[in-house]
Amino acid sequence: MPPTIRRAVIPAAGIGSRLLPTTKAIPKEMLPVGDKPVIEHTVRELVNSGITDITIVVSGGKSLIQDHFRPNPGLVGQLRADGKTAYADAVEEVGELGRAGHITYLDQHGPYGNGTPVLNAARSFGDEPVLVLWPDDVFVAEVPRAQQLIHAYEKTGCPVLALLPMKREESQRYGVPIVKEDLGEGQLRITGLMEKPKPDDAPSDYAAIGGYVITPGIIDELREQTRRWYEAQAQGQQMGEVYLTDAINAYAAQRAVYGQVIRGTWYDTGNPTDYLVAQMAHALADPTYGPVLRDRFNIPAPAGHHGTTT
Repeated sequence: MPPTIRRAVIPAAGIGSRLLPTTKAIPKEMLPVGDKPVIEHTVRELVNSGITDITIVVSGGKSLIQDHFRPNPGLVGQLRADGKTAYADAVEEVGELGRAGHITYLDQHGPYGNGTPVLNAARSFGDEPVLVLWPDDVFVAEVPRAQQLIHAYEKTGCPVLALLPMKREESQRYGVPIVKEDLGEGQLRITGLMEKPKPDDAPSDYAAIGGYVITPGIIDELREQTRRWYEAQAQGQQMGEVYLTDAINAYAAQRAVYGQVIRGTWYDTGNPTDYLVAQMAHALADPTYGPVLRDRFNIPAPAGHHGTTT
């Protein structure tokens, strides 16, 4: 039985260009979905899945993230003195969440690309497997996505990617896994990813949608990518960005990698349309706001319960 996973990385250094000008002064990770900033949904998902060490990799202008999770006893005391107990409890609980996840922060350094923040955090990993979740994903699931990924890793001892079924016509939006074997219960052996293929070229009907268990071998591939990037730069050549999926592809060419089809609903809040959809879905599911919105906009009541946000 491989060791369970206790560490996670949240890369949060992006500029949120798809949501400008809103994100000019407010980090996209701090935009609300319901009554919580989107990154809090991710942190809660990790803590609820047993993660005890979370590294958030940031860039300049992201101090609001740290402020949000930092305990604020002064504000709590003022709210309690004013008789606003529920608000005081809510503020205090967010500080406790930061402690439960033992959140630490790193500044991103190195080439552009989503592999760089993972490599920045890798110095503290040792030989442990690590979860990587993006801060602008919100999942609605009975079992948190992170927990589903952890269970998949505990079965295989190998890297795992979160997958969802996709429509073929949407293949150019995603990395699409090359499936070698379907092992049942949503677990797939994969040999790589094809980035944004045309529908006719898509190697499967699944999309990699953010959420990874990575192992030391993938960190080694990221180091090699970064070494080549700096070597090319020194020679005046352009190498593009350092991507986590490229490291996974290189690893999967020779060693086992698995995909886990996630049970739940995914919202990519990093783009305007899905951000609005996530807001509306969250509001409609809320026991206070949902009935008001359904009445105001004549929206039928749901047929049944489909899970809660993490």
